[in-house]
Amino acid sequence: MRKVLAIALVALVAVFSVAAGGSSEGGADTLKIGFIGPLTGDNANYGIRCSNAARLAINEINEAGGVNGMQLELIAEDSQGAVDRAISSYEKLAYTDDVVAIIGPVFTSPALAVAQRCYEDGVVMISPSATHKDVTALGDWVYRTVPSDSLQSEVAAHYFYEVLGYRNIACLYAMNDYSQGLAEGVEETFTALGGTITSMQTCMVGDRDFRTQLGEIRTTNPEAIYIPNYTVEDAQILEQASQLGMNIPFLSSDGFSDPEIYNLAGDFTDGVIYVGPAQAEASTILADFQAAYSAAYNGDAPDSFATNSYDATYILRDALLRVFENGGDLSDIDAFRAMVNEQVKATDDFEGANGIINFAANGDMVASQGVYDVEGTTPVYVGSFQVVDNHIVQVD
Repeated sequence: MRKVLAIALVALVAVFSVAAGGSSEGGADTLKIGFIGPLTGDNANYGIRCSNAARLAINEINEAGGVNGMQLELIAEDSQGAVDRAISSYEKLAYTDDVVAIIGPVFTSPALAVAQRCYEDGVVMISPSATHKDVTALGDWVYRTVPSDSLQSEVAAHYFYEVLGYRNIACLYAMNDYSQGLAEGVEETFTALGGTITSMQTCMVGDRDFRTQLGEIRTTNPEAIYIPNYTVEDAQILEQASQLGMNIPFLSSDGFSDPEIYNLAGDFTDGVIYVGPAQAEASTILADFQAAYSAAYNGDAPDSFATNSYDATYILRDALLRVFENGGDLSDIDAFRAMVNEQVKATDDFEGANGIINFAANGDMVASQGVYDVEGTTPVYVGSFQVVDNHIVQVD
């Protein structure tokens, strides 16, 4: 059982996590792990929670003795959710800091760009939150502890059609890889099942006024509106739909799992149904993580992506232990990174806060999808679902 850390212990260990370089043969005694995510800007809450969770895991690992007698150090870089910033962050981490692996990027568009570089350079990347199906398309070196959009959109479309009984829905999505990938995936599957997308409306990231798109959607009389976006856009869409008197059910994606949505739009979230990560079974690991996170970060609660980041860090820990067991050392960083990749790929029934984790051949996490029905500002777990023989099946 992983030890729950007190605030003072987290702070103490953080002091010792700063070191120069890494070597298993004398000299510096630190293994550097990179993190890329938005730490400032509109959606910084995603990156902050993910980096906090990774740092918490590293502090726990260090307090327990580190890896092969070496301490881990997290080097967190602020992408601000932008591709160019993510690439700059990657180049610093890979070429200057000589990290052994990277957690992130947090958002899909930066993840797609960094994944290409990781593949070219031979650097392991584990994203806790980038869901676009193409993130892992290159195969080796890129992994994720979050289900892919292809799985999420397939389950979502089947749930909307088969369980909720909708035959006509509209969609309002932001023009980024995450939202567009989910919207197009749901459109493809929903229409193949016999449903109709009455209107596909788009917006730009950072837009604040969605009344025009909502007005267009209203003219098509959909039974529900699918909004697979991040927190800021979804909050404003819900509020403005209410202002326009649109009494239409809203459907969403795993971006809605961020608790910040209830701070931004708590008066308008009742009745939203969203598809996201399956709820982990109650376990000592999950309970310990949630308690430690809350204690370390002023009572804040970790979201699903933070939990994914925590698991990703421990997956790397276990991979690094196996690397050293197989004779790895840091005298040749490229060879060491290649060994890390082989050991991450060899992950077998990893027991994490989110339950048992395995990776498919392409680096995707093998998983089901959860469905949540928001009552007021409380997401109520409906269950975990898969699509089997072109029909939705509840697995818990």
